[in-house]
Amino acid sequence: MKEQKKTPLRIVEKDPWLEPNENDLIRRHERYCKRLEEIETGCGRLLDFANAPRWYGFNYSSREKGWWFREWLPGAKDVYLFGDFNGWDKTGLHLDRDARGNWSIFLPDELYADRLTHGSKVKMLVHGENGWQERIPAYIRRVVQHEETKNFNGQFWNPPQPFDWQEDTFVAGKLRSLFIYEAHVGMAQEKEGLGTYLEFIEHILPRIQDLGYNAIQLMAIAEHPYYGSFGYHVSNFFAPSSKFGTPEELKLLVRTAHRMGIAVIMDVVHSHYVKNIHEGLNELDGTDCLYSPPGPAGNHPHWDSKLFDYSKEGVQHFLLSNLKYWMEEFHFDGFRFDGVTSMAYYHHGYTEFDDRSKYFGPEVNEDALLYLTLANRLVHDFNPEAVTIAEDVSGMPGMCVPIGEGGIGFDYRLAMAEPDFWIKLLKEKRDEEWDIRQMWEVMTNRLPGIGTIAYCESHDQALVGDKTLAFRLMDQEMYENMNRAIPSVVVDRGMALHKMIRLFTIALGGDAYLNFMGNEFGHPEWIDFPRAGNNWSYAYARRQWSLASNGFLRYSYLNDFDRDMIHLFKKYRILEMGYAWNLLMDDKNQTIVFNHDDLVFVFNWHPQNSLPDYPIEVPFPGRYKVLMSTDSLKYGGPGRLNEKTVSFSYPHDFEGGVRKHYMQVYNVNRCATVYKRMKG
Repeated sequence: MKEQKKTPLRIVEKDPWLEPNENDLIRRHERYCKRLEEIETGCGRLLDFANAPRWYGFNYSSREKGWWFREWLPGAKDVYLFGDFNGWDKTGLHLDRDARGNWSIFLPDELYADRLTHGSKVKMLVHGENGWQERIPAYIRRVVQHEETKNFNGQFWNPPQPFDWQEDTFVAGKLRSLFIYEAHVGMAQEKEGLGTYLEFIEHILPRIQDLGYNAIQLMAIAEHPYYGSFGYHVSNFFAPSSKFGTPEELKLLVRTAHRMGIAVIMDVVHSHYVKNIHEGLNELDGTDCLYSPPGPAGNHPHWDSKLFDYSKEGVQHFLLSNLKYWMEEFHFDGFRFDGVTSMAYYHHGYTEFDDRSKYFGPEVNEDALLYLTLANRLVHDFNPEAVTIAEDVSGMPGMCVPIGEGGIGFDYRLAMAEPDFWIKLLKEKRDEEWDIRQMWEVMTNRLPGIGTIAYCESHDQALVGDKTLAFRLMDQEMYENMNRAIPSVVVDRGMALHKMIRLFTIALGGDAYLNFMGNEFGHPEWIDFPRAGNNWSYAYARRQWSLASNGFLRYSYLNDFDRDMIHLFKKYRILEMGYAWNLLMDDKNQTIVFNHDDLVFVFNWHPQNSLPDYPIEVPFPGRYKVLMSTDSLKYGGPGRLNEKTVSFSYPHDFEGGVRKHYMQVYNVNRCATVYKRMKG
């Protein structure tokens, strides 16, 4: 019997390259539809399914007058609750088990109202296959570390007054294009020590607003025991990091950002979790397979951490509820999902994606893809204007395609090939060898309609073991010759290329733009968190903002350029224009000319060739003025270009009746200039 062809998906209709794997995509989509139907049949809505914190952890019953505590520990043999509220009596409060492996205890007000109070320390004693272990509840909302013993405890968090959001009506969707400032609260301060949520509000938010960025991507929000993990080894998924302050102070940060017109996106880590027994989820019920696959399959082979088993309903319940919690309780405007490539493949991305079969073969973790699709559905059901971003280097088909069309549903993907390209280019080739056609190809190689976030460097390039663009371009000269009074050909070259790379990337690389804090002004130091190897120093786990405001140093030039660049792109809504139109590729002079509507961009990457009266095509006839030039004196350039000059277009007729318009410009070497047609 001939197999009946299934209804084609829109994703395949739009991208014929996927036709050979149409059945795979249909099967994945049908699996999602079936799982969603199961959830809706059992709970009514996906949003209702994601209400785990309303059942697990501490929840008050006004009818029964007391607190219920519940935890999902199906493999446990005995469970006790203890803390300072019961004199640290580890076996005084025994929990009862139900048929589904949920353990619970009721703490009536008449006995505990004056003992279990806001800030009380709490823990569980769990007896399982791994013995008797003191554990922190999975749904705890705050975790604190003892200053002397360094041990972690959960805290019963019940402020007397709920946080006043004061009609927080911010809508991220009204921002149109996203200009994202990636930040880490702890290292956002200049002092040698931990930055706080309140200090971020006072010192960093105004800087972000002045630079023109309209979204913050906050790292390291969920609690993590090891500060040097950059927040990527999460232990407590419902607890904001106490290293930086209280949950209410984080809420104040979000509310303040919203009032400034800035969206707040959380860097969420659902790709793995810390393997620590006493702080995190690992072996929480005594087995090795509560949240993870059993045995070695539950270990991340490269990250020294534990993997989630996305096929389990309990794991889906936990993670989907986690997303809703951060949006509902803290008003986050969306998520950047870390490690999506690691989630999507059993090899965790450690391969070359050089064959179509690798997107559909046995190495694909389809349980993870199902979870990610449910996650995107949940986020956008809760807030249709929310933003979801995938950190995926593999190019998995459908990652940023709407779920209804057969995709996974992310709004954006990070253009991870772009920073890799710039680093590779700077490491391996001299300026004279740069291939402008390759540069154009890398920046524009994306499918139409796939939301792409352009960036030339992120926190990855700022860590010890790597170098930022500024560091690669100027290296030790940054320590010696950034004074404006000291001439340096290395610094001159480095600053020129630093500005050009950023302008080239934002103009061509995507539909949104991202920058890691401090990179905008060429921060000279790498990031090295306190550790034994540096005597637990905070000297390199901070940002030296004073460099950017010091009028005697050249860092301020780069800072001013970045600010004006962002404001220019916002004013003319350039990112909304889509792909640029290529007007010229001059290989000999390493010059690229392109336009976005009536804005013309001229990039001369050549180390020496400056060309007067250089003819370039323009999209429309008229007069053109300079909007911005990397050569400008106010950005630390040599000021060779007269920015007050107005260039007039002239027609040129070709065979066949084709007429194009040109203008002549001074095409300065190692310089990028933006021209705009004047009205009237």
